[in-house]
Amino acid sequence: MDLRSKKIGVLMGGKSPEREISLKTGGAILRVLLEKQYNAVGIVVTKEIATRLIEESIEVAFIALHGPLGEDGTVQGLLEILEIPYTGSGPLASAIAMNKIVTKKILSYHNLPTPAFVSFERQRKDINLPFSYPVVVKPAEGGSTIGVSIVKDKQQLKEAVEKASLYSKKILIEKFINGKEITLGILNGRPLPLIEIVPRKGFYDFHSKYTKGETEYILPAVLDEDISKEITTLGLAAYDAIGCEGAVRIDFMLDQDQKPHILEVNTVPGMTETSLLPMAARYVGIEFSKLVEGILQGASLKK
Repeated sequence: MDLRSKKIGVLMGGKSPEREISLKTGGAILRVLLEKQYNAVGIVVTKEIATRLIEESIEVAFIALHGPLGEDGTVQGLLEILEIPYTGSGPLASAIAMNKIVTKKILSYHNLPTPAFVSFERQRKDINLPFSYPVVVKPAEGGSTIGVSIVKDKQQLKEAVEKASLYSKKILIEKFINGKEITLGILNGRPLPLIEIVPRKGFYDFHSKYTKGETEYILPAVLDEDISKEITTLGLAAYDAIGCEGAVRIDFMLDQDQKPHILEVNTVPGMTETSLLPMAARYVGIEFSKLVEGILQGASLKK
């Protein structure tokens, strides 16, 4: 398909807490497409999105949305109805990956390692953990480490749950894994080099992710070859189990025994100046503009 003859809409913004990061991602993608002479336009997503897509005569959508109502299958479903091919995973895979609880259940079903966990509705008062502290408390849906806390004892648990409840009806509590944080980028089924993430403050939170100089990235990750292969194999297995397509980033923790644990799957990885997928792609010679074009070439309807 000759995409230069198509009108491309870069979908960005939205209503999630990750709106500002999405605008940065979308802006970077749009600049590349315009520089490469594509007929592209930025579409800031609101509740009028369906009308806007029709009025703009959008023929292909590049999804640059992060978080709920963008990365969770809702926009993907709308694009299926409108018969507009789009980048990334389909509605089902997007919905599964956005929900950390469902993701972990799918991973467990396929015998893919993930930290022990419990989940519950935010209204629940009694929380009994089947594993010891420390634990990680997360909103079931969302990204960019928004609403996430590391909890060292029961006294901190209530406050962490209340914080996570601001962003999701369901809460996930998982066993904290003390070790190296590793991420694997996958581009159209092709694994990219592993990156080790070393935040200067010990916790890879929103500030560490999006502030230059706050995190060291070791690329490629310094790991035993067998461990690197194992992480890559597990990541590709998770990609397939969830039914992902296009560009995906999968986050791992490597424990003290060098055993990898899958934390989550991101179906719309960030494309900002500090983002990990472009960093890994660049290492193997795929410059940002080629990465954007590679993702765009994978645009399709999934149904």
